[in-house]
Amino acid sequence: MTSPADPGLQAERTSLAWRRTALSVAVGSLVGLRVLPGELGAYGYAVCLLGLGWSIDLAVVARRRHRDANLVLRRVGHRGPEGAVMARVALATAVTAVAALVGVLVIAGH
Repeated sequence: MTSPADPGLQAERTSLAWRRTALSVAVGSLVGLRVLPGELGAYGYAVCLLGLGWSIDLAVVARRRHRDANLVLRRVGHRGPEGAVMARVALATAVTAVAALVGVLVIAGH
């Protein structure tokens, strides 16, 4: 296998993608803050706060991943914390999915 011409660009693109994801989740949560409390009451606030917390976590992870990717590119044989990051994202996704399911069930119950 050949190495890319500039390996730093791959880490930069990945970092930017994570930052866009964090921003999208934050914007979606803020839009939800205007809509969901009227429909779900306190559950709406909880879902929005979970989304905002998740977006902060994604932003922190994006920064950490960029730093770690740059370290990996500089040190041969170093393994990054991919498993821990994936586990945290999977947990946040599962919590958000459960909150959304509860919201749908509450709305369907009305």
